[in-house]
Amino acid sequence: MAGNSQRKGAMRKTGSKKGPTAGSGGQRRQALEGRGPTPKAQDRPKHKAHKAAKRAEKAAPTRAPRRTNRAAEFVVGRNSVVDSLNARIPVVALYVALNIDADDRVREALRIAGNRGLAIMETSRADLDRLCEGANHQGLALKIPAYQYAEPADLLERAVDAGQSPLIVALDGVTDPRNLGAIVRSAAAFGAHGVLVPERRSAGMTASAWKTSAGAAARVPVARTTNLTRALQAYQKAGCFVLGLDADGDVDLAELDADLAAGPLVVVVGSEGKGLSRLVTEACDQTLSIAITADTESLNAGIAAGIALYGISTLRV
Repeated sequence: MAGNSQRKGAMRKTGSKKGPTAGSGGQRRQALEGRGPTPKAQDRPKHKAHKAAKRAEKAAPTRAPRRTNRAAEFVVGRNSVVDSLNARIPVVALYVALNIDADDRVREALRIAGNRGLAIMETSRADLDRLCEGANHQGLALKIPAYQYAEPADLLERAVDAGQSPLIVALDGVTDPRNLGAIVRSAAAFGAHGVLVPERRSAGMTASAWKTSAGAAARVPVARTTNLTRALQAYQKAGCFVLGLDADGDVDLAELDADLAAGPLVVVVGSEGKGLSRLVTEACDQTLSIAITADTESLNAGIAAGIALYGISTLRV
């Protein structure tokens, strides 16, 4: 019988005209197994839906990836270079054009760079033009390293490590780096543990911000967040009270509760023109106003933050 054959697989009966022939022995069994769900039309290369999707992809405008951190920056011009060196801004190297006409500013820049042990790079004017992207460098340029931002949670940890009640300044829509530098300086003067800025539509720690901070940026960390509202909510969950500066605030600075000011606090500062955004205002536990004598006048972000932090610091003693 076929079942008793020594050969693998099924066999035809002995009386078959074609004679006994061995089966596949299961070798073609895989061909009978399922191959999974049928791919979608746009995933099949020969389907017209796939070809249409490819054409649409080519026609769509390309968008450059958004950078999460700024690259190294160049400060150009003799006066700017000397001012930056005097402000002790972090520097990678001082670039000097070959055969430069040395005046007092050039000599002072070289002296300060030498005393600080900074790298001094001599380069051709053509290479310096390329590095500075055509800006009027006057033969001098400083390469500033990219600023290393902290994380929002790092500001709380800094307060805990110091055994103090957290005081954090958050900025909403402050786009002038000089205002950012002034706020960092006020934060250092009045005991704040850090400054928080949004990643988008906000000033960053450029050379201008460093100079305006007058060295305070080396002592007070600046953190960055992709979503300011969520960061404020996270601070609230950690026990902080969020206080937003607003011209029509719920309470005046002179009437601020001392116990509230002495506790874990986040002060949110908006832009001079638009103030706090709607979502950020809704995220605040309370808004705070600063009384001024003229209705038509307003305070820029740097001054408003300094006044508010001073008032709060008097209540935290």
